[in-house]
Amino acid sequence: MIEANQTAVVQPPEETPKRKPVRWWPAGFILGLAIAVEMAIRLWPKTSFQQKNIATAQVVVVSLFLEIGWVLFLSRLRWVVRLAVFGVVVGVIGLVAGLFRIRGVTGDLLPILEVRWKQPRTLVLPAAKLPSAVNRPKLIVETTNDFPQFLGPFRNANVNGPKLARDWKTQPPIELWRHPVGPAWSGFAVVGNFAITQEQRGEDELVICYDLGSGKILWSHADKVHYNTVIAGEGPRATPTIQSNRVFTVGATGLLNCLDLETGNRIWSKDIIADNHANVNGWGMSGSPLLVDQLVVVSPGGPDGRSLVAYTAPTGEFVWGGGNAGTDYSSPVLATLAGVRQILIFNSKVTSHDLVSGKVLWEYPWRGGHPHISVPVILAGDRVLISSGYGTGSELLQIKKEADDKWSVSRIWKSIRLKAKFTNVVVRDGFIYGLDDGILVCLDSSDGSLKWKEGRYGHGQVILSGSLLLVTDETGDIVLVEPVPEEHRELTRFTALHGKTWNPPALAGEFLVVRNDKEAACYRMTLAKLNSGK
Repeated sequence: MIEANQTAVVQPPEETPKRKPVRWWPAGFILGLAIAVEMAIRLWPKTSFQQKNIATAQVVVVSLFLEIGWVLFLSRLRWVVRLAVFGVVVGVIGLVAGLFRIRGVTGDLLPILEVRWKQPRTLVLPAAKLPSAVNRPKLIVETTNDFPQFLGPFRNANVNGPKLARDWKTQPPIELWRHPVGPAWSGFAVVGNFAITQEQRGEDELVICYDLGSGKILWSHADKVHYNTVIAGEGPRATPTIQSNRVFTVGATGLLNCLDLETGNRIWSKDIIADNHANVNGWGMSGSPLLVDQLVVVSPGGPDGRSLVAYTAPTGEFVWGGGNAGTDYSSPVLATLAGVRQILIFNSKVTSHDLVSGKVLWEYPWRGGHPHISVPVILAGDRVLISSGYGTGSELLQIKKEADDKWSVSRIWKSIRLKAKFTNVVVRDGFIYGLDDGILVCLDSSDGSLKWKEGRYGHGQVILSGSLLLVTDETGDIVLVEPVPEEHRELTRFTALHGKTWNPPALAGEFLVVRNDKEAACYRMTLAKLNSGK
């Protein structure tokens, strides 16, 4: 029994162990490393804008995962804080993904976002009853030059039309019509008052003929085909080709149609992918059909001598196939080199085919791993210019035919100064003009040296009209440039379309027809006054 006066012994409380301090240095290290890697990416000289943007996205994603890993496992923060930070990050990512969706990319592969509640456009195609010859809408001014195929009459982005005025401020181009159109990256082919393009409307891949002067739909042809990916976009890619009274088109999945020019009725059709055991490209079939000597030449990229094939224009019967290079996104072009007519195609490599038999005459290797889009350009002296983007550049080739009927290909020069991603380049007075990753450049064709680089027009398109260069800006502006080697001379411009504009324009005389994946418009261009010098 404890006595009353006995004092109880009180034990001191145990000391609570101190928490270890928050470990901040890994977070700083991850951030510093990400900044250093990003600086190296941006300063690396032999990398294209597109590759840099892809690498930047990868750095951001990897850094974010590493920082989350630091918070959860290395930070020494209280677990309630760790879980709260993780929940906020996941919530923000989920919120952004729930509110926005990717609607394609820019030419530099930056994603284009739109809100998810925005309803996709649904275009109802009106019944197109072909007007009679008497009631057919009349052109405001009759065309003086046709634009019957991709890149114009000669498939080289050159037109010999009326002389354009050099100043559009006092006399701007006149808008004749503007209509919403179905998504596609096709251009227009124009003959007379027929302006024909391809569109996607719902589940139908369409060939649509508009009246050039009024924009009214004259006829349409539909196939139950639908190509659509998040990055590549929706709809057909190739531009129609018009010859005589027929229209030839290649759809995004490889459907080759021959249609009647007056009515749009199908004459014959071929599936060039199935027929030639080929595969559809990741960005869709983009090569426009080439018409030459009653042949329709297309590039399915099939194996066993079916890289490039030809069908008869009247009936669609198979004539020949040649080569084994996988297909890409360029279109076949007709060339005469060393006195021999031949067809060039820029697939996984540059290949020349005999026009009669389709056999391969010569080939030239090209760097792979990226799309090949720009068509080969023929220069005087049996020379061929090739260009591609993604950091590759351009080369000028010398083509020779030897005494034993063999061909030789040698490189004259190589330049990183012109990287034509999906635009096409033109040549005037011995100088080359094109968009180098979205900036207009001028090269000397004799040695590839850079004369100037100026004018940020994005990944648009160009047409050489006489002594003037029409540039379609990626944002929808039309820019007039005087192509001279001394300096960059932008003369005037106007806004023709709104939004991303990748589609090639068509200039038929004084009529400029432009489109993108949302709208199309036709302008009557201002012409230079006679004897005015303007």
